[in-house]
Amino acid sequence: MRTEDQVRDDAKIILGLNDGEERVQQGTGQITTFNQLRFPGNSNKPDGWYLPYDREAVAIVLETKSEKEDLTKEKWVNELLKNIAIIRTKYSKVVGILYNGVDIRVFKNDDEITGVSSTLQHKHYYKRLFLQQSIDKQRIYRLTKQINDTLHTKFGINNLYHRMIFTACALVAKRYGALLNKGMDFQTLKTCILSTLNKTIEADLQQNLKLQHLTKVYNSIEMNNDKNQEAIDDFISWITQISECVNSDFWNGEDVMGIFFNEFNRYKKKSESGQVFTPDHITSFMYRLIEVNKDDCVLDAACGSGAFLVKAMCNMIREVGGVSTQEAKEIKRNQLFGIEFDREIFALACANMLIHKDGKTNLEQLDSRTEEACEWIRTKGITKVLMNPPFERKFGCLDIVNNVLNSVPQRTVCAFILPDKKLEKDKTDKRFGNKLLKNHLLKMIVKLPENLFFGQGVTTSIFVFIAGIPQNGRDIIGYYIEEDGLETVKNQGRQDIKNRWPEKEDYWIRAIQNGNDTRYNTRQIIHPHEHLSYQLPEKPFEIFEEDFIKAMMDYELFKKGIDAKVFGERLLQKVLYSSEISQNNSDTIITLKVEEQ
Repeated sequence: MRTEDQVRDDAKIILGLNDGEERVQQGTGQITTFNQLRFPGNSNKPDGWYLPYDREAVAIVLETKSEKEDLTKEKWVNELLKNIAIIRTKYSKVVGILYNGVDIRVFKNDDEITGVSSTLQHKHYYKRLFLQQSIDKQRIYRLTKQINDTLHTKFGINNLYHRMIFTACALVAKRYGALLNKGMDFQTLKTCILSTLNKTIEADLQQNLKLQHLTKVYNSIEMNNDKNQEAIDDFISWITQISECVNSDFWNGEDVMGIFFNEFNRYKKKSESGQVFTPDHITSFMYRLIEVNKDDCVLDAACGSGAFLVKAMCNMIREVGGVSTQEAKEIKRNQLFGIEFDREIFALACANMLIHKDGKTNLEQLDSRTEEACEWIRTKGITKVLMNPPFERKFGCLDIVNNVLNSVPQRTVCAFILPDKKLEKDKTDKRFGNKLLKNHLLKMIVKLPENLFFGQGVTTSIFVFIAGIPQNGRDIIGYYIEEDGLETVKNQGRQDIKNRWPEKEDYWIRAIQNGNDTRYNTRQIIHPHEHLSYQLPEKPFEIFEEDFIKAMMDYELFKKGIDAKVFGERLLQKVLYSSEISQNNSDTIITLKVEEQ
């Protein structure tokens, strides 16, 4: 069991309080007083300190104990808070760390914070705790719309995906320090972005040569007008503003890039390769539905722009304490795997992952219907699958699903978004209902809101499989999320403008885990020999007196040779324009004059 001195020495190395940083006082010890650290009149002795010359920067104070000490003791917390109060006489941003070599408690000024790493991290991790900011989604929607419209109408980039890639590459360049300034001409702008891209991916090309697709597609983008300096300056300004909004430590995988891709894809609901881009709230729901966690290796073998992978990345990194942890680096580089067939969409996925830094080396441009893709998947140790494959048969929807299920390890949980009746339309084996069920267990079907894919003309469900376990006639559990609370916003698609979805998501996760949908009563048992989709209840047949009268009138008109449609139109004209209207108390009286023929 380590002593306090040993814990302090270890903490000094882990925190980096011995790395010779300029314009800062930092170190550890037992004899240095706050008075010596330029806090006059204070004889307290901190165990560790990080005090930048810049008083607007983040300061850090460390209090260490031996391993045998219990950090829940109030006296240890009070000791740390006292030292924080001393430093706050000069600094407005102070991180206090209480550490015994095993457990850790972290304070942001006077308040203890949760959700941080359970292991001690480098000082940069704790400095970033003060960088948290809310993200103005509506502002980013507006900026992205302005960018899209300007690239289309003023630059003359007619290809939708080229507009997306050009914008994404500019954001990547800003993320990695490119100096994009107003006044630069278009060629300088494009060269600056390309140069930054090449430097960014250089270290990863040995692992993934296909990253070159991003720069190749970017280089191939053509435009009709590159002389409009006002448009160039506007583009640079808008990209800079979006970049300033972005702090990927606190992204939810949707906050920025989800908005970005949603805006551009309003103009093109499907790509030529059949992609339907997955709404962010559904990626979040599916992540929780199949209980993905920080230890999983996640595959999306039809990854599109990378929505599922970005969502998984952000959630997994949040679980380990943030992007500055060592665990986060492991997640980015070794736990996220994507395949995309379309060359331009693959370039978008690369850009998306680049904006989050790392992770991009595990993307491959392959056809998921091929054996080559299967072999690639088999080597990755996949533990969870999140996918929204192209729906149409011509793009090999079920071939992709079958290949994935056959290539991941047995008992891997796989969630696919598919059209409601997709499996039933592929019934090729009456005994099993569907050939997929011969080798794989369809455990659950969650029917999604019918207006989820706005304008697509398709209704969908989440199909949850357990790979490598035959169905053998076992029943399937079904649920129906009829409403998600989102509303259609003009020119911005469906959005959760009233913040209804988080509560609904929590409810549905609990209901499905507990097997009891008490609020909506949608849970049903589906027999695979009968159905492979959620069964909506049949609407009861109802007939009213007006229906009977209409049928009788139609029949009488038919006997007299009168066209019911023409008669109805003439009658309406008479009622609207040839009537006398009078008022009797609160009643309106319409008197129709009928002329004899």
